[in-house]
Amino acid sequence: MKKLNIYFTAGIPNLEDTGKVAQLIQEAGADRMEIGIPYSDPVADGPVIQDAHSLALKNGMTIKKLFDQLAEIKDSVSIPKVLMGYFNPVLQFGFENFCKKCQEVGVSGLIIPDLPPIEFEKKYGEILNKYGLNFTFLITPETSEERIRYLDSLSSGFLYAVSSSSTTGNEKAQLKNETYLNRIASLPLKNPVFIGFGIRDKEGFDSVTEKAQGGIIGTAFVKILLDHADWQVKASDFIKGIKR
Repeated sequence: MKKLNIYFTAGIPNLEDTGKVAQLIQEAGADRMEIGIPYSDPVADGPVIQDAHSLALKNGMTIKKLFDQLAEIKDSVSIPKVLMGYFNPVLQFGFENFCKKCQEVGVSGLIIPDLPPIEFEKKYGEILNKYGLNFTFLITPETSEERIRYLDSLSSGFLYAVSSSSTTGNEKAQLKNETYLNRIASLPLKNPVFIGFGIRDKEGFDSVTEKAQGGIIGTAFVKILLDHADWQVKASDFIKGIKR
């Protein structure tokens, strides 16, 4: 069974909806979730998720608030919860303190795309191990085979394969790059591979997971949270439609 990983930004549509969205994702049948930490300059994200970050910050979302919300759902949301964000706010919070809080509230791992692997090796990997947290690195179609093996060796939990070298939600992203997917599938990697960026529906999910262990949907899901007053019904139906 291919795994569905749903991304959403914490603190939208309203500040206190983080727990509701997480519960919904689990109840609708997703296998895991990524919870985005709002940031003022999300350069790797497209306009939809940028808007989500802006709204969440306007709503008053902070890392401390997010940890409080995650503590409330620790016992009721049991599927893996990974925090995804930029390195600067995590560093400002205090990296070890951040990891300690993650362990306390039931977070299973982190994705910090702008944390350099060399810094991870020298300093931060040891702290993550101390608190039992996985860490996922990203690869792209331009990543060499040697570097894919290297990033896979550093990663735990899963390896995030970006479908194309673009921002999230790019409508023109080449979702199914056969050469790229075949190359990844042929490598003896230790981690399962999840494909992300550009998956918008069941067809896209089924297509990319022919060669990978899972798919990540973010922009299409976040757009529902932003655009619809009845987001709870539509978001649940969206996930169920992917998993059917």
